[in-house]
Amino acid sequence: MNATMELVLRTAAIGFGATLAMDVWRFGLQKLFGINSLDLRLLGRWVGHLSGGRLFHAGIANSAPVAGELCLGWSAHYLIGLSFAALLPLLWGIEWLTAPSILPALSVGIATVLAPWLVMQPAMGIGFAAGRAPNPNAVRMRNLAIHTVYGMGLYAAALGIQRLAPLAA
Repeated sequence: MNATMELVLRTAAIGFGATLAMDVWRFGLQKLFGINSLDLRLLGRWVGHLSGGRLFHAGIANSAPVAGELCLGWSAHYLIGLSFAALLPLLWGIEWLTAPSILPALSVGIATVLAPWLVMQPAMGIGFAAGRAPNPNAVRMRNLAIHTVYGMGLYAAALGIQRLAPLAA
């Protein structure tokens, strides 16, 4: 395998691991405390409507369902997680992959909260940073928490992958 492909696969694996960490966190909150998070079916509905040119919805739950929206939502969720992981080697260099450190991973994780706050939530009808949600501050805190988990997942996945299959500096 060539070096570029190895870096792409390594970065994708880090993104997969971090996104999986988010899902474990989400399911834990749901099972232990009854706290619901993003319904990936609604993410799939939003993505499905993008192909028809519709970005904004008054309320995505009230928009027409699209075929395969749950599968589409899960796929989009993981593709987004894999894509954001690419910020680490892009911003901190390939060296970060050989010696992962927590601050860059947490920085990327927490910064990714801007995507739902500035794009997805307004487009889904709940306003900037969930400003139109029934309890905006609770949504914001859950968003920050899960994106922090994503950042910790980036770090943990990168450490694990580097230990299992070291990348030479």
